[in-house]
Amino acid sequence: MTAFAARTRGVCLAAAMAWLLTACAGPTPADYASQRPLLDLKQYFDGPLVAHGVVTDRSGKMLQRFTVDLVGTWRGDEGTLDEQFRYADGRTERRVWKLLRLPDGRYVGRADDVVGQADGQAAGNALNWRYTLRLPVGGDTYEVQFDDWMFLVDDKVMLNRAVMSKFGLRVGEVLLSFRRP
Repeated sequence: MTAFAARTRGVCLAAAMAWLLTACAGPTPADYASQRPLLDLKQYFDGPLVAHGVVTDRSGKMLQRFTVDLVGTWRGDEGTLDEQFRYADGRTERRVWKLLRLPDGRYVGRADDVVGQADGQAAGNALNWRYTLRLPVGGDTYEVQFDDWMFLVDDKVMLNRAVMSKFGLRVGEVLLSFRRP
């Protein structure tokens, strides 16, 4: 192989790798900065809400259906989100989030089953949470990473899609629709 051919091959390989990395990159909150209405968790999660959702496996097959009754309360930039889950199989579950609104659209969240903290960034009508959740499955508990996106549709409705992964591999999704009364 000539030096020119090797150099050309190297440039093509670098360009292909850059294209692949860009193609695999997901959205960022900044992509939604111009979208309205503006999402402010302190405003949206203030008072009672109801959510309906499903959990799917990696192929899209529904595994669970559930309803969540939520109540959000705030004192300054510190909030509590009390979630009461009711699953279609009759199980119930409770998660209490402690939220903190930081400057520049950032949020931090903690709950008993969250490993460390959830880090969130809001822009425009969107918020992206990233966190690790301890999930009980058949007597065992697994630590699963969540890439959680919330999109405010209007002052009453917010849609939520969370992709779950383990060891970097997608294992399922949670889809939710929140509604304020």
